[in-house]
Formats: sequence, C-alpha cells, structure tokens
Amino acid sequence: MLSKADTHVHTYYSGYTKYGILKFPESVETPEMQVENSRRCGMNTLCVTDHDAVRGAFIAKEYAKKYDDFTVIIGEEITTADGEVLAYDLNELIPPMLSIDETMDRIRSQDALAVAPHPFSFYVPCLKDRIFDLDLDGIEAINGGHVDPYTNHHAQKVLSENPGRWAPMSGSDAHSRYTMGYNWTEYEGSGEEDFRKALKNKTTKPCGVPAPVFTQVQWSVQVTIGAQKLMIQSLRRKLEPIPENPLIDKVLRISDLKRVAGLIGGAMYVMPPMPFMGAIAATTWLKRQANALLKKE
Repeated sequence: MLSKADTHVHTYYSGYTKYGILKFPESVETPEMQVENSRRCGMNTLCVTDHDAVRGAFIAKEYAKKYDDFTVIIGEEITTADGEVLAYDLNELIPPMLSIDETMDRIRSQDALAVAPHPFSFYVPCLKDRIFDLDLDGIEAINGGHVDPYTNHHAQKVLSENPGRWAPMSGSDAHSRYTMGYNWTEYEGSGEEDFRKALKNKTTKPCGVPAPVFTQVQWSVQVTIGAQKLMIQSLRRKLEPIPENPLIDKVLRISDLKRVAGLIGGAMYVMPPMPFMGAIAATTWLKRQANALLKKE
C-alpha cells in the first residue's frame, strides 16, 4: 500500500515569530487538532515538527494511539546557527542555535533522520549549499508554505541534478488547518518503520502543490483571533497555565496594558481589507525577489 505523510507540521508549541516590532503566534492549533486535521486531509502519517520543541509531538503521538490506521512521528524543526533542519524519530529535544555540524551529530546520536526544509529559501533560515557537505537523508522538493516561483523550483532542480542522493520530500509546513492537505509525501507501506525505510532508500515521492495564498491569509487571521481570545481570558483571570506552552506562557507574562494594546492591534489587523492588502504586498515582493534569483540560474 501507499501511505500519505505530511512531513512538516506545527502546533502551538512552536511559540512566536517576530516581524519587525510585531510578534505573532506561529500557530494556535493544538497537537490533538493537528492529528484530526491531518486525518481529514487524507493523511495516515504525520510528522509533528515544532520549532525547537518536541512536547507537542509527544502529545500528538499519545493522542493518535486511538487510531489503528494513523502514525505520528516525533519530529522537530531545529534552528541551527547555519539554518533550519528537520529531525524525525527523535527521543528527546535537540537544543537550538548549535552549529549544523553539532546538530547533525546529535540527530545521529538518537538514530534519527535529518531532512533540509525549504533548502533554498531566500526569506526563511535554511541550509542552502550546506546540503552538499552534510549527511542528510532528504531535502524538501515541495514546501507548502513557499508560494514563490524560486524556492521549490530550485530545490527540484538540485534534486534532478543529483539523482538518488537525497530522499525527495513534500511537507505542508502547516501552522494551520487551512494550509494542510495541498501537498504530501508518499511512501510504500505504512507506519514508522516503512517511513524510515523509504527515506533511507530514497524511494519517497513528493506530491501536491504549495497552499494557495488565500490560505495564508486565513492562517494569519486565525492566529490573530486565537491570540485575542487568550488575552481576553487572561484579562478576565480565567486563563490557566499549561506546562511548556509558550503561547499561554507569553500571554500570562505580559501586562494588562500590553494585552489591551494587543487586542486593539489585532482587531485592526483582521478588519478587511488589511489581511488581503498584506498578502498582496508580500506576494508581490516574493515574486520580485524570486524572479531576480531565477534570472541568475
């Protein structure tokens, strides 16, 4: 049988990201939600790969035990000093901001797998040409979050020029239910062992396309409204802490004044046409930068 795996998915354990002076949650989806979202999209394998965190992956794996036809693989998207790398089949957290060489040593010490996400992104930390001197099992041919015409195109070009060197992967990089289901990795068999064997034998098949730009708008609105709900709960003193949950920890640590400011700023952002204007501006910039890079190929 052929299995469908989403090999790059985030939960709210991924914490926050910063754009200039603004901070946004990476995701407001719980690990349990991402299991259900993945199943609804027709997947039977899910790699939970939060930024520099594994708690969400362990929670998802425990939750998914009630399904006989679904596998969760413990992963992490590790921030290194040289770019990001995905690790699968982990037993414990690998700390961020080590060199990529030390990070790879720690991945291998756990007998885990290593894949380069969005290896040629021009706006997300990535390994770029370091992939050629690292012992990687695979690289992403399709990253669902990269709608620009360069990043995935160049990764596929490198894969075609180096047949059999890496397992070609396709992961949604989904931080939201709205961006899942558009791309995935197929492999022969089912479960962790067959997934591992497919990566080692370089027999994986990347499928699908990046998620439409509109779904990124849906994600941005979702995280904004989700954060606002938490701030309202906190202002009403009804928000309870959850162990190692960076989203709730942050909301509980900020002052009431900052919570109110966040509510006002969030309300302004989600009001049309602001999200759409932001998406149009971002897409225009991405196309311009990508086309300039394509001309250099």
